[in-house]
Amino acid sequence: HIASRRISGAEVLIRWNRPGHGLISPALFVPILEETGLIVRVGNWVLNEACRRISAWGKSSTGPVRLSVNVSGIQFFAGGLEEEVMRAIREHNIAPELLELELTESSLMSNAEDTIAVLRNLKSLGIQISIDDFGTGYSSLAYLKRFPIDKLKIDIAFVREVTSNPDDAAIVLAIINMAHSMKRDVVAEGVETEAQLSYLRRHGCDEMQGYYFSRPVPAGEFER
Repeated sequence: HIASRRISGAEVLIRWNRPGHGLISPALFVPILEETGLIVRVGNWVLNEACRRISAWGKSSTGPVRLSVNVSGIQFFAGGLEEEVMRAIREHNIAPELLELELTESSLMSNAEDTIAVLRNLKSLGIQISIDDFGTGYSSLAYLKRFPIDKLKIDIAFVREVTSNPDDAAIVLAIINMAHSMKRDVVAEGVETEAQLSYLRRHGCDEMQGYYFSRPVPAGEFER
């Protein structure tokens, strides 16, 4: 959280520890999971693990931690996401507001009317919803105001040169202003320098994530 500099949550990331090869980037294996349809099973496993972790931390000295989980468009429409979310929340007995789901613009817009119905049901449970990589996909502003979302996450492509490229700076500022006028929070992705953070703080961005604060770490290291 930029104003208070306190940890406001974490994004769940997946790595494949392949025997004999070490850690494999999701950029390499997630597209294959999506092509084969296995993304639904893996996505549901990640969702369950996130809720299990939220529950464990809530019962320990770590305390409540909000976790954000990326959801594939395939998982959203074909995987019975709503039922899986409800099952995981009940099974691990967690507060729904500690779970945040991230969807991309393209997945939201691919079937907008159905998307709105599912998101409203999820929101009614108390779950947080955010749009990931905002600004890189095609989103209709007419639909954007109808999506029951809590946050827009500014894509790293705009944050990377926010202090050196006037066009990127203008886009970031426009997203912040638009989001706040619609009563949404804004998260900047990929913040790596003090200069980037200063710009975001000066213009009222709510939260940031990126290497400036922390590289991805295993759960045990995050606890410490």
